[in-house]
Amino acid sequence: MASRSQERAEAAIAELKGETKKESIYYLHLDLADLASVKASATEFQSKETQLHMLFNNAGVMSCPMDMITKQGFDMQFGTNVIGHSYFTKLLLPTLLATAKTDGTVRVINVSSNGQLGAPKGGILWDTLKDGPVRNKKLGRQAAYCQSKWGNVVFAKELGKLYGDQGIVSTSLNPGAIRTELMRHSPAWMPFIFGGLLNDADPFGAMTQLYAGTAPEAASMNGKYFIPWAREGAPRKDTEDEGAAKKLWDYIDEVTAGF
Repeated sequence: MASRSQERAEAAIAELKGETKKESIYYLHLDLADLASVKASATEFQSKETQLHMLFNNAGVMSCPMDMITKQGFDMQFGTNVIGHSYFTKLLLPTLLATAKTDGTVRVINVSSNGQLGAPKGGILWDTLKDGPVRNKKLGRQAAYCQSKWGNVVFAKELGKLYGDQGIVSTSLNPGAIRTELMRHSPAWMPFIFGGLLNDADPFGAMTQLYAGTAPEAASMNGKYFIPWAREGAPRKDTEDEGAAKKLWDYIDEVTAGF
Protein backbone atom coordinates (compact mmCIF):
# COMPACT_ATOMS: atom_id res chain seq x y z
CA MET A 1 0.00 0.00 0.00
CA ALA A 2 1.79 3.08 -1.28
CA SER A 3 0.76 6.11 0.75
CA ARG A 4 2.03 9.49 1.89
CA SER A 5 0.97 9.07 5.53
CA GLN A 6 2.50 6.07 7.27
CA GLU A 7 0.15 6.45 10.23
CA ARG A 8 -3.00 6.37 8.14
CA ALA A 9 -1.70 3.63 5.86
CA GLU A 10 -0.82 1.39 8.78
CA ALA A 11 -4.27 1.91 10.29
CA ALA A 12 -5.83 0.81 6.98
CA ILE A 13 -3.42 -2.12 6.73
CA ALA A 14 -4.35 -3.28 10.24
CA GLU A 15 -8.03 -3.19 9.23
CA LEU A 16 -7.32 -5.15 6.04
CA LYS A 17 -5.32 -7.76 7.92
CA GLY A 18 -8.20 -8.20 10.34
CA GLU A 19 -10.73 -8.63 7.54
CA THR A 20 -8.67 -10.79 5.18
CA LYS A 21 -6.59 -12.77 7.72
CA LYS A 22 -3.60 -12.21 5.42
CA GLU A 23 -0.31 -10.76 6.63
CA SER A 24 1.33 -9.93 3.30
CA ILE A 25 0.27 -6.26 3.12
CA TYR A 26 2.95 -3.69 3.94
CA TYR A 27 3.44 0.06 3.82
CA LEU A 28 5.39 1.72 1.00
CA HIS A 29 6.11 5.43 1.40
CA LEU A 30 4.98 7.45 -1.62
CA ASP A 31 4.57 11.21 -1.86
CA LEU A 32 3.28 11.91 -5.35
CA ALA A 33 3.99 15.63 -4.94
CA ASP A 34 7.74 14.95 -4.81
CA LEU A 35 9.36 13.21 -7.79
CA ALA A 36 12.34 12.13 -5.69
CA SER A 37 9.92 10.32 -3.38
CA VAL A 38 8.20 8.70 -6.37
CA LYS A 39 11.55 7.40 -7.63
CA ALA A 40 12.53 6.13 -4.17
CA SER A 41 9.18 4.40 -3.76
CA ALA A 42 9.44 2.56 -7.07
CA THR A 43 13.03 1.55 -6.28
CA GLU A 44 12.00 0.22 -2.87
CA PHE A 45 9.12 -1.75 -4.39
CA GLN A 46 11.37 -3.32 -7.00
CA SER A 47 13.89 -4.28 -4.32
CA LYS A 48 11.18 -6.27 -2.53
CA GLU A 49 8.97 -7.59 -5.34
CA THR A 50 9.57 -9.23 -8.70
CA GLN A 51 5.94 -9.21 -9.88
CA LEU A 52 3.17 -6.63 -10.16
CA HIS A 53 -0.24 -7.78 -11.36
CA MET A 54 -2.42 -4.73 -10.63
CA LEU A 55 -1.47 -1.11 -10.10
CA PHE A 56 -4.23 1.15 -8.82
CA ASN A 57 -3.30 4.81 -9.37
CA ASN A 58 -6.03 6.14 -7.10
CA ALA A 59 -4.54 8.90 -4.98
CA GLY A 60 -5.54 12.47 -5.68
CA VAL A 61 -6.17 16.03 -4.54
CA MET A 62 -8.97 18.39 -5.52
CA SER A 63 -9.52 22.15 -5.50
CA CYS A 64 -6.25 22.92 -3.73
CA PRO A 65 -5.51 26.60 -3.02
CA MET A 66 -3.53 27.96 -5.94
CA ASP A 67 -0.51 28.67 -3.75
CA MET A 68 -0.06 24.95 -3.17
CA ILE A 69 2.61 23.52 -5.46
CA THR A 70 4.63 20.31 -5.58
CA LYS A 71 8.23 19.98 -4.38
CA GLN A 72 9.39 20.61 -7.95
CA GLY A 73 7.10 23.63 -8.49
CA PHE A 74 4.23 22.07 -10.45
CA ASP A 75 0.59 22.88 -9.94
CA MET A 76 -0.35 20.67 -6.98
CA GLN A 77 -3.30 19.03 -8.69
CA PHE A 78 -1.60 18.24 -12.00
CA GLY A 79 1.67 17.36 -10.31
CA THR A 80 0.05 14.90 -7.91
CA ASN A 81 -2.80 13.51 -9.98
CA VAL A 82 -1.01 13.20 -13.32
CA ILE A 83 2.77 13.62 -13.17
CA GLY A 84 3.28 11.70 -9.92
CA HIS A 85 1.09 8.76 -10.92
CA SER A 86 2.43 8.63 -14.47
CA TYR A 87 6.06 8.74 -13.39
CA PHE A 88 5.43 6.00 -10.81
CA THR A 89 3.81 3.86 -13.50
CA LYS A 90 6.65 4.41 -15.97
CA LEU A 91 9.23 3.45 -13.35
CA LEU A 92 7.31 0.24 -12.65
CA LEU A 93 6.96 -0.68 -16.34
CA PRO A 94 9.85 -3.21 -16.28
CA THR A 95 8.14 -5.11 -13.46
CA LEU A 96 4.72 -4.88 -15.10
CA LEU A 97 6.06 -6.10 -18.45
CA ALA A 98 8.03 -8.94 -16.88
CA THR A 99 4.91 -10.07 -15.01
CA ALA A 100 2.80 -9.89 -18.16
CA LYS A 101 5.35 -12.02 -19.98
CA THR A 102 4.77 -14.89 -17.55
CA ASP A 103 1.13 -14.30 -16.57
CA GLY A 104 -0.35 -13.07 -19.86
CA THR A 105 -1.75 -9.72 -18.73
CA VAL A 106 -1.40 -7.16 -15.95
CA ARG A 107 -3.68 -4.23 -15.22
CA VAL A 108 -3.07 -0.54 -14.56
CA ILE A 109 -6.13 1.31 -13.27
CA ASN A 110 -6.06 5.12 -13.39
CA VAL A 111 -8.73 6.85 -11.33
CA SER A 112 -10.06 9.89 -13.16
CA SER A 113 -13.34 11.67 -12.45
CA ASN A 114 -16.43 13.05 -14.09
CA GLY A 115 -14.45 16.27 -13.75
CA GLN A 116 -12.60 15.37 -16.97
CA LEU A 117 -15.66 16.71 -18.78
CA GLY A 118 -14.91 20.20 -17.45
CA ALA A 119 -11.30 20.39 -18.63
CA PRO A 120 -10.35 23.48 -20.69
CA LYS A 121 -10.61 23.37 -24.47
CA GLY A 122 -7.91 21.02 -25.72
CA GLY A 123 -7.72 19.37 -22.33
CA ILE A 124 -4.59 20.96 -20.83
CA LEU A 125 -3.40 24.55 -20.60
CA TRP A 126 0.29 23.69 -20.88
CA ASP A 127 1.59 27.04 -19.68
CA THR A 128 -0.24 26.61 -16.35
CA LEU A 129 1.44 23.41 -15.19
CA LYS A 130 4.42 25.16 -13.58
CA ASP A 131 3.97 27.82 -10.93
CA GLY A 132 4.07 31.42 -12.14
CA PRO A 133 1.96 34.45 -13.07
CA VAL A 134 0.44 32.80 -16.17
CA ARG A 135 -0.87 29.89 -14.09
CA ASN A 136 -2.60 32.16 -11.61
CA LYS A 137 -4.16 34.32 -14.33
CA LYS A 138 -5.47 31.53 -16.54
CA LEU A 139 -6.32 28.81 -14.05
CA GLY A 140 -8.65 28.42 -11.09
CA ARG A 141 -8.92 25.61 -8.56
CA GLN A 142 -11.68 23.73 -10.37
CA ALA A 143 -10.15 24.09 -13.84
CA ALA A 144 -6.86 22.78 -12.44
CA TYR A 145 -8.65 19.73 -11.08
CA CYS A 146 -10.55 19.09 -14.30
CA GLN A 147 -7.49 19.27 -16.53
CA SER A 148 -5.68 16.84 -14.24
CA LYS A 149 -8.55 14.35 -14.50
CA TRP A 150 -8.54 14.73 -18.29
CA GLY A 151 -4.84 14.00 -18.17
CA ASN A 152 -5.48 10.76 -16.25
CA VAL A 153 -7.71 9.47 -19.04
CA VAL A 154 -5.26 10.44 -21.79
CA PHE A 155 -2.29 8.88 -20.01
CA ALA A 156 -4.24 5.64 -19.49
CA LYS A 157 -5.16 5.46 -23.16
CA GLU A 158 -1.60 6.13 -24.32
CA LEU A 159 -0.18 3.53 -21.93
CA GLY A 160 -2.60 0.97 -23.33
CA LYS A 161 -1.80 1.95 -26.90
CA LEU A 162 1.97 1.65 -26.41
CA TYR A 163 2.05 -1.51 -24.31
CA GLY A 164 -1.23 -3.32 -24.93
CA ASP A 165 0.46 -5.77 -27.27
CA GLN A 166 2.85 -6.68 -24.44
CA GLY A 167 0.10 -7.58 -22.00
CA ILE A 168 -0.63 -4.31 -20.21
CA VAL A 169 -4.36 -3.62 -19.82
CA SER A 170 -4.63 0.08 -19.02
CA THR A 171 -7.99 1.60 -18.12
CA SER A 172 -9.35 4.74 -16.48
CA LEU A 173 -12.57 5.45 -14.67
CA ASN A 174 -14.93 7.75 -12.83
CA PRO A 175 -15.34 6.18 -9.36
CA GLY A 176 -18.54 8.12 -8.67
CA ALA A 177 -19.46 10.80 -6.15
CA ILE A 178 -18.00 9.37 -2.95
CA ARG A 179 -18.09 10.75 0.58
CA THR A 180 -14.36 11.11 1.40
CA GLU A 181 -11.98 13.89 2.44
CA LEU A 182 -11.31 14.77 -1.20
CA MET A 183 -13.38 17.95 -0.82
CA ARG A 184 -11.32 19.24 2.10
CA HIS A 185 -10.10 22.22 0.04
CA SER A 186 -13.43 22.92 -1.68
CA PRO A 187 -15.54 26.02 -0.87
CA ALA A 188 -17.66 25.50 2.26
CA TRP A 189 -20.89 25.58 0.25
CA MET A 190 -19.88 22.67 -1.99
CA PRO A 191 -20.13 19.82 0.57
CA PHE A 192 -23.29 21.47 1.91
CA ILE A 193 -24.96 21.56 -1.51
CA PHE A 194 -23.71 18.24 -2.84
CA GLY A 195 -23.50 16.28 0.40
CA GLY A 196 -26.83 14.57 -0.19
CA LEU A 197 -25.65 13.31 -3.58
CA LEU A 198 -22.55 11.57 -2.22
CA ASN A 199 -22.31 7.82 -1.76
CA ASP A 200 -20.66 6.01 1.12
CA ALA A 201 -17.08 4.96 0.49
CA ASP A 202 -17.96 1.44 1.66
CA PRO A 203 -18.84 -0.25 -0.65
CA PHE A 204 -19.22 2.25 -3.48
CA GLY A 205 -15.79 3.94 -3.44
CA ALA A 206 -13.87 0.88 -4.57
CA MET A 207 -16.54 -0.82 -6.65
CA THR A 208 -15.74 0.50 -10.13
CA GLN A 209 -11.99 0.39 -9.45
CA LEU A 210 -12.19 -3.26 -8.40
CA TYR A 211 -14.26 -4.06 -11.46
CA ALA A 212 -11.51 -2.62 -13.68
CA GLY A 213 -8.85 -4.50 -11.76
CA THR A 214 -10.45 -7.88 -11.18
CA ALA A 215 -13.45 -8.58 -13.43
CA PRO A 216 -12.57 -11.29 -15.98
CA GLU A 217 -14.25 -9.40 -18.82
CA ALA A 218 -12.25 -6.23 -18.03
CA ALA A 219 -9.05 -8.07 -19.01
CA SER A 220 -9.99 -7.53 -22.65
CA MET A 221 -10.97 -3.86 -22.27
CA ASN A 222 -7.61 -2.16 -22.71
CA GLY A 223 -7.97 1.60 -23.15
CA LYS A 224 -11.56 1.71 -21.95
CA TYR A 225 -13.18 4.09 -19.47
CA PHE A 226 -15.54 2.90 -16.73
CA ILE A 227 -18.33 4.72 -14.88
CA PRO A 228 -20.45 3.99 -11.77
CA TRP A 229 -21.20 1.40 -11.02
CA ALA A 230 -18.78 -1.03 -12.67
CA ARG A 231 -19.73 -0.53 -16.32
CA GLU A 232 -18.19 0.84 -19.49
CA GLY A 233 -18.74 4.49 -20.31
CA ALA A 234 -17.24 7.17 -22.52
CA PRO A 235 -14.93 10.05 -21.57
CA ARG A 236 -14.80 13.35 -23.39
CA LYS A 237 -14.20 12.87 -27.11
CA ASP A 238 -10.94 14.82 -27.22
CA THR A 239 -9.27 12.33 -24.87
CA GLU A 240 -8.80 10.35 -28.10
CA ASP A 241 -6.51 13.08 -29.52
CA GLU A 242 -3.31 11.21 -30.43
CA GLY A 243 -1.27 14.40 -30.64
CA ALA A 244 -2.27 15.44 -27.12
CA ALA A 245 -1.52 11.95 -25.83
CA LYS A 246 2.00 11.97 -27.28
CA LYS A 247 2.58 15.49 -25.96
CA LEU A 248 1.56 14.45 -22.44
CA TRP A 249 3.68 11.28 -22.55
CA ASP A 250 6.73 13.22 -23.75
CA TYR A 251 6.12 16.03 -21.25
CA ILE A 252 6.20 13.57 -18.34
CA ASP A 253 9.44 12.08 -19.69
CA GLU A 254 10.91 15.58 -19.99
CA VAL A 255 10.05 16.83 -16.50
CA THR A 256 11.15 13.62 -14.79
CA ALA A 257 14.38 13.12 -16.76
CA GLY A 258 16.49 14.65 -13.98
CA PHE A 259 15.48 11.88 -11.61
